[in-house]
Amino acid sequence: MNLLARNSFRLRALSHRLSSLTFLRHQATCTTKAIPSFPCVDAHAARESKILASSFYRYSQTDTRESSSDSGPEPPYARPNPLSYNTYRHQYPLELTYGSTLPSFDIAYETWGTLSPSRDNVILLHTGLSASSHAASTELNPTEGWWEKFIGPGRALDTNQFFIICTNVLGGCYGSTGPSSLDPEGQRYATRFPILSIFDMVRAQFKLLDHLGVQKLCASVGSSMGGMQSLAAGWLFPDRVGKIVSISGTARSSPGSIAMRHAQRSVLMADPNWNNGSYYDDLPPHTGMKLARQIATITYRSGPEWDQRFGRKLRELKDGESPSPLRSPTLCPDFLIETYLDHQGEQFCLKYDANSLLYISKAMDLFDLTLPALRELAMTTATHAPPSSSSRQSTVPSKSHPPPLHYAPHFPELAAGLEPLKSIPTLVLGVQSDILFPVEQQRELVDALRMAGSTQVSYFELGGVWGHDTFL
Repeated sequence: MNLLARNSFRLRALSHRLSSLTFLRHQATCTTKAIPSFPCVDAHAARESKILASSFYRYSQTDTRESSSDSGPEPPYARPNPLSYNTYRHQYPLELTYGSTLPSFDIAYETWGTLSPSRDNVILLHTGLSASSHAASTELNPTEGWWEKFIGPGRALDTNQFFIICTNVLGGCYGSTGPSSLDPEGQRYATRFPILSIFDMVRAQFKLLDHLGVQKLCASVGSSMGGMQSLAAGWLFPDRVGKIVSISGTARSSPGSIAMRHAQRSVLMADPNWNNGSYYDDLPPHTGMKLARQIATITYRSGPEWDQRFGRKLRELKDGESPSPLRSPTLCPDFLIETYLDHQGEQFCLKYDANSLLYISKAMDLFDLTLPALRELAMTTATHAPPSSSSRQSTVPSKSHPPPLHYAPHFPELAAGLEPLKSIPTLVLGVQSDILFPVEQQRELVDALRMAGSTQVSYFELGGVWGHDTFL
């Protein structure tokens, strides 16, 4: 049965199911025992019907970002138009951290500002997990980017001085090679795509820099997963990175964040439509993606924000729902916070490739700059000899933040692993309301850098209630 016939059959079956539900509910009005109605469940069937009704599955091109000056930062979900970004095609094999090889790869990227004649004014901006290269508006794509407020003349990344480059990471689905890309035989990689590391993503970015003739960066800047990449860039290429900025990042993924991402992958892979990753010619795992995004959204924000923004307010009644003195609760969303999570999942579930989410979130889990972890990956260099007493500082409490009651057992190993960064000026920012990358992780990074011998580390903690998404 070909794809068109299979989808046609499913569409008829789904239409019959929806018609049956409508008939049963109509019949229920004539009986004493009403059949329960669950609009939140029916929404999955309705979404599937819309997907099947289209000739083939496409990501939406519509920008659905909501902007509100008083509601906190919101991530943009729009997929960039391929005509609005540049693509670098690397024709040679890329050796990956875990033993596999990519025969070739593409990297999508966008730029802002003017490259100096000596090509020495470049800032490489690293993205979070699901962001595209569209960090700010351009002439080709005037839609606001995910870091619009920070890129431009006179802004933090000042385009009057610097040439900003932002890429879609290797493994992504917004123009760079990932699981949804075609392999050399013309077939989708799907879950045959090799496991990636944060280091692999950075190596691919530096192949782009080589292509552009950029020998050294002014700075490697990133937030969230981008904060991991900014550190990895300095670790891999210490002579090619002038400064490091790591915002809401970490040098070692914690068990807590690993657990949160595992829960997202679990609900996604439990969606029957995921089909072991082979869904590109069929229905995508839209329900699993929606649930995964709801879990992620909880980790991206904070309880105090929910209190301020939603409290325990109930959603407005929909047309046809009659108000009553005592509103009857339902099993579908009643509270505004529930409708918000539902909306966030709905906006995301067809805008991002499910396999990319699996691969990139796993790369985040694997990130660990402690010396034993680096040695296990055979990534050690001469700089990873045991630190000498002259280069290693004591763990005197930092003036920038309170000291921990006890340093974690892995702390000396982290300091040893960070030695290649000790000569690179580094700025670390943490957010006090962040539950995904708590400030303890940024404080630990700062203390470990200082213990490794760095005298050029600056650290600031940001307030606010917006949690991990504060960096947006």
